[in-house]
Amino acid sequence: MQTIEDGLNFLDGLLGSAAYFPLVLLGMGLFFTFYLGFPQIRYFKHAWSVLLGKHTQQDDPGDTTHFQALSTALSGTVGTGNIGGVGLAIFLGGPAALFWMWATAFVGMTTKFVEVSISHKYRKQDDNGNMVGGPMHYMEYGLNMKWLAVFFAIATVISSFGSGNLPQANNMASGLMTSFAIPTWLSGAVLAVLLGLVIIGGIRRIAIVAATLVPFMGILYAFGALAVVFSNYENVLPALASVVSDAFTGSAATGGFLGASFAYAFNRGVNRGLYSNEAGQGSAPIAHASAKTREPVSEGMVSILEPFIDTLIICTLTGLVILSSGVWQQKFENPFAQFDTHIIAGTYSDQNPQHVSQLFAHLDLSPPANDPVKAFSGELNVINGVIQGDAATIVHNRSIAEDVSVLQDNLPYSGVVQVEDGSLVTENLLLQGKSLLHSVPLTAQAFQASFLGMFGEYVVTIGLVMFAFSTALAWSYYGDRAVTYLVGSRWVTPYRMLYVVGFFLATVADTSLVWLISAITVALMTLPNLAGIFLMRKEVKNMAAEYWKKQKP
Repeated sequence: MQTIEDGLNFLDGLLGSAAYFPLVLLGMGLFFTFYLGFPQIRYFKHAWSVLLGKHTQQDDPGDTTHFQALSTALSGTVGTGNIGGVGLAIFLGGPAALFWMWATAFVGMTTKFVEVSISHKYRKQDDNGNMVGGPMHYMEYGLNMKWLAVFFAIATVISSFGSGNLPQANNMASGLMTSFAIPTWLSGAVLAVLLGLVIIGGIRRIAIVAATLVPFMGILYAFGALAVVFSNYENVLPALASVVSDAFTGSAATGGFLGASFAYAFNRGVNRGLYSNEAGQGSAPIAHASAKTREPVSEGMVSILEPFIDTLIICTLTGLVILSSGVWQQKFENPFAQFDTHIIAGTYSDQNPQHVSQLFAHLDLSPPANDPVKAFSGELNVINGVIQGDAATIVHNRSIAEDVSVLQDNLPYSGVVQVEDGSLVTENLLLQGKSLLHSVPLTAQAFQASFLGMFGEYVVTIGLVMFAFSTALAWSYYGDRAVTYLVGSRWVTPYRMLYVVGFFLATVADTSLVWLISAITVALMTLPNLAGIFLMRKEVKNMAAEYWKKQKP
């Protein structure tokens, strides 16, 4: 397992967590924002008009309405990223991370417009008469770069598991286990069966389910979030102020939070922003390809609304809930996941400014060459669950753990614990104690910090299940369109079966490991798509100009 984690971290360092990745993503969005004259502002009103069907004819080619196509695309973006992803971003980068999620969404509105418009132009009919499209089509037929199209399609198949399948299933199962004590294998089995029943029906059935789920789950979640925000109204303005003031300086240490540098907050905010709204990733054009229209640019208009709804509204609500409640800097009792646990040599305290400064640097994207914080290797004596002596400190969830207990079969352990390079070697042991929370548990804790009380957790769990399930539906469609492009429709059924099996297996996987896989797969799709739309920039600009000429009386 340690070897797998090291390998994934290495890949993530080359891709999603690399310093260049957020710069490329934001840079491309900024370029198109200026190149096309701020379409996310100028086209915003018209986009709503197109969504309502005012520019569509009944005989237009396609399989779904604009609203169904948008709902399908939104169901792919409005998922665990809006609940767990925001919680993870703030946990990693503090309030500043939310600002960079906003920035990603604002320029992402333009990126979405570009990738959907150009992909829609080159859509085709498949063997069954259904409209199919996506970046692989413009790459092959617009750029004449079949090799790039094949690479993107393969990355889409991989990402359908890494983005749309594994994180959704994992977070749903853990949420149902925490809130309703439903075993992860049981919830995984039931939801996997439901998933299979829906995706067998293809895009029409997926679109119908998405168009029903997306509005309902959005409204339910918004009402719950507003209840928390109003309960902590006195903290809302200070929270917003910290988001803006920390944006270019990083977030200082406070409470159990050890702080985050500007580079860390910037990287994690952009990365999580992309995971949430998928602008530039190239996934949304696959859903929008089914929309009924003769004007590719009109569907691009509709796609502008996705990052606005997904990030600027829903993610902002989640961020305000977490920040105004204050739980993001507080420690709570929780079991320690191996992936998030690091045992360091010596005794450290978050009440000691020097220790905080050292750990701040140690946990940054690039620790200093003379880093004094070292991983512990050796033996720890444990009596009745309590680690003896001061030879080591447990760091869990990027915070100094407190009241740590060592358990074996849910009972206090006594004996010797072997540690190698900061990780437990002795098997069948569980660490438990107080530390910071992240992802869905953090958001759930924040929802309870209001007059909703324990019911706040249920709002999060129900919202999570609907969000995540709809995302898994959309990504199954993205994956089977990529499979169709690569090897034909005859392989779609085996892919769907494997997708359902993967969904079930993910319910018992390590949460942080799943998030790491998702970050890698997102980058694998994004980089070739950004390169492709840049090469098609002149064609997109000409398409937009021609579209507006047709709109004049």
